[in-house]
Amino acid sequence: MIDLAKDNDVWTITLRRPEKANSLTKAMLTQLADIAENAQAAKVLIFTGEGRVFSAGADLDEARAGLATDPVWERLSGAINALPCLTIAALNGTLAGGAFGMALACDLRICVPTANFFYPVMKLGFLPQPSDPLRMARLIGPARTKLILMAGQKLDAKQAYEFGLVDKIVLPQDFETTLAELGASTTNTKPDIAAQIKQMIS
Repeated sequence: MIDLAKDNDVWTITLRRPEKANSLTKAMLTQLADIAENAQAAKVLIFTGEGRVFSAGADLDEARAGLATDPVWERLSGAINALPCLTIAALNGTLAGGAFGMALACDLRICVPTANFFYPVMKLGFLPQPSDPLRMARLIGPARTKLILMAGQKLDAKQAYEFGLVDKIVLPQDFETTLAELGASTTNTKPDIAAQIKQMIS
């Protein structure tokens, strides 16, 4: 349910569980974390999904059984955040719940015009993953973060772009070209230069 494609220095991770809106199981999260922790050879790492939804978050059955509070979520987002390469969340559709952690930990986020964004943790009776509120607040500010996490506000792609949650809205047919353009400078330079620039920005 996790596909990894390597095209020279560009690694693309695809969530392949479209029949379940790419909801994440413990096994999928563990595999994603394993890949992220071992992606030192990549210059660009891209996360995307199959179908019309990037990810609906945790698999509901597993969430009720304890996955919602499992440390594997923090392991994954921490591994992405620590990577020296350029990381991009290519959101092919809606982003919801715990799947926010992956996208928030990435350096850049692009989405299709039909994407929606919501993180209904309060409604479900769970806390967000520990690092997600801070990363979200750094992108869109504390009040807007509370709008999503506490007031349960759902954003469409245009609102997400205006908030600063995503960096570009891209038509599905233009995803490949846009990703190539975003990664071109990084793939054409020395890895240590890209890593140092990223560190300076952080």
